[in-house]
Amino acid sequence: MNIVTPFTRRLAHQLALRGMALCLLLSPVAWPAAMARDGVDVGTNSAFSRLVPADDVEHAATQQYAQLLQQAAQKNALGGNDHPQVRRLRAIAGRIIPLATAWNPRARGWRWEVNLIGSRQINAFCMPGGKIAFYSGILEQLRLTDDEVAMVMGHEIAHALREHARERMGKNAVTGIGASLLSQVLGLGQVGQTVTHYGAQLLTLEFSRKDESEADLVGMELAARAGYDPRAGITLWQKMGAASKEAPPQWLSTHPSGNSRIADIEANLPKVMPLYERAKRS
Repeated sequence: MNIVTPFTRRLAHQLALRGMALCLLLSPVAWPAAMARDGVDVGTNSAFSRLVPADDVEHAATQQYAQLLQQAAQKNALGGNDHPQVRRLRAIAGRIIPLATAWNPRARGWRWEVNLIGSRQINAFCMPGGKIAFYSGILEQLRLTDDEVAMVMGHEIAHALREHARERMGKNAVTGIGASLLSQVLGLGQVGQTVTHYGAQLLTLEFSRKDESEADLVGMELAARAGYDPRAGITLWQKMGAASKEAPPQWLSTHPSGNSRIADIEANLPKVMPLYERAKRS
């Protein structure tokens, strides 16, 4: 009995096209010219990030960031433009941000923001689209030097440049594709649902240890090129380790152990110290 109908042929054709498109999206790509240079080597951005529209993720981040700042302002916990720590953070960011486009050309069009939120949390973040915030606790409790602040800021900016949040959403979208294949054939609706669902949770998305280690290295290079001593990464994580003895800071919740990241920093110092020395001479 012939069970091949026009519908089944059309469905098979659509499935084949989807499979080909997914393979193309997830296939390795050539290294950008900007990456073929001195410094650390972490490869290209994950192909999974290409499954989710960057504009959608950045728009969701902008909305959530604005809500967070509004909530802080209502509690009188948002640092003003004349606050010494706000000026300090923005000055450091002003040296790092111009270097961002070498890692992600989209950063050229981002509307960068840097703000300070009054809280005892030992935390900082950079959301997609360049939305940076530091909590006062990380500056005050750890008594960070400018070099150490630059290491923290570089790390968080690296998450945005490497599109780790978008990658996480893309992986969730692929899981959805496997779970609801027919709906995917009819329009990849799960991707839009993923952005909608996770866009409101950008601050709570957990990155993998690989993502965190990658952000350490990219952040260290950004700081070094901006003229901040990358060896400050060692003292930063020593301070983080001391702070985590009583209770792990939120900022360390999903990160590799302090000892392992210090070892990685030390191993990569020879790659970034020349960048730092060059920046200091210029």
